[in-house]
Amino acid sequence: MRLKLIACQVLTREMSCVVSRSPHAIETEILPMGLHELGVAMRPHLQESIDAADNGGYDAILLGYALCGRGTEGLRAGKTPLVIPRAHDCIGLLMGCRQKYMAYFEAHSGVYYRSPGWVEFQTPELMIEPAFASAKSKLGERRSLEELIAQYGEENGKYLFEQFASYRRHYSGLTYISTGVEGEDDFRRQASAEAKKEGWAFDEVAGSLTLLERLVNGDWDATDFLVVPAGAAVRGTLGESIMEAE
Repeated sequence: MRLKLIACQVLTREMSCVVSRSPHAIETEILPMGLHELGVAMRPHLQESIDAADNGGYDAILLGYALCGRGTEGLRAGKTPLVIPRAHDCIGLLMGCRQKYMAYFEAHSGVYYRSPGWVEFQTPELMIEPAFASAKSKLGERRSLEELIAQYGEENGKYLFEQFASYRRHYSGLTYISTGVEGEDDFRRQASAEAKKEGWAFDEVAGSLTLLERLVNGDWDATDFLVVPAGAAVRGTLGESIMEAE
């Protein structure tokens, strides 16, 4: 098959690994990690890439995304089917299945997650500027009081700084998802240092490239993947399936 892969920057190293072993011809497009700062507003950016690929003669367009805070809900296939893993977010993708993620989440509430890509690409200059109202922005929450005041004014800057600080105080741990990619020792050290700086417990969990491998290998069973036929769109659900086509 000839496939187009549109993936989040946070999965760059993992996708490179699985694409290199795929039996199919795959053209890869990596979109900035900072799109997540836009929430559901990231949808038109993804749709633009999907539409641009629709006339490329591909057998399918693969999305290296999950439901992602409903940021992929509403994406529509043109004449080329879309394939997207059934996962809530990239944590589920990197753990290899949503069931493993949910089991860990239920036993470890109140933790941040990091992975090689989250560590490598979380620097502000590589991210899209967040909307002012995004009080949980992964970029904004790391900015100093002085930076926020300089951009938003003294009153608003102080308010946002307190909101970001309050948000992070609800967390007690940081979990690093190990995916076995190159450079991981350094990424692990950085994640551990972040946990220490915040006064959080540090944990590490073994990830898995299984779900990503199946995505690029064409192993799209209905349990773990949604295949969106031509003309249909992605719809988020509250059930085990996470998303459906309509």
